Amino acid sequence: MTEPFIGEIQLFGFNFAPRGWALCNGATLAIRQNTALFSLLGTTYGGDGMTTFQLPNFMGRTANNQGTGPGLTPRLAGETYGENSLTLSLLEMPAHAHAFGLYNQGDVAKKTGTPSVGNSLTIPSQSLPLSSEGQPDAQFAPNMLGPAGNSQPHENRQPYLAVNYCIALEGAFPAFG
Repeated sequence: MTEPFIGEIQLFGFNFAPRGWALCNGATLAIRQNTALFSLLGTTYGGDGMTTFQLPNFMGRTANNQGTGPGLTPRLAGETYGENSLTLSLLEMPAHAHAFGLYNQGDVAKKTGTPSVGNSLTIPSQSLPLSSEGQPDAQFAPNMLGPAGNSQPHENRQPYLAVNYCIALEGAFPAFG
């Protein structure tokens, strides 16, 4: 591997930071021991700027560039945004329906506790139909199934466990200009 620039961020596929690197986990570092890195990062990611500064925190997050783009909101370096989990309201869910049909199966050999084509809905241990009096291929009332979800949040993060972001503590100081 070539010599990195101080402050360079790389992805690694193992669960530790290599020698000369640190995990991008928001750790607080002493300025006195990391003057070159502090001169590049400052307090962009936190710290008091007198004795400490913080590394970027990519734990459960993904990298994003600063600035703006068409249709996007402006982003600043070091800004944290987004949500780890999200609860959708009924107004945010795409319009859809949950239909439930009743198919009257008279052939006992086709009755099973596992739904499949040509089988009826039955009580698994008894192979008795839940309803033997329904009209063949009848649609249940549309309001039989209502909104679901119990207002529970769903995972909203991109996959992030496979790799770790690390920042170079040692290396060449980048030239500007």
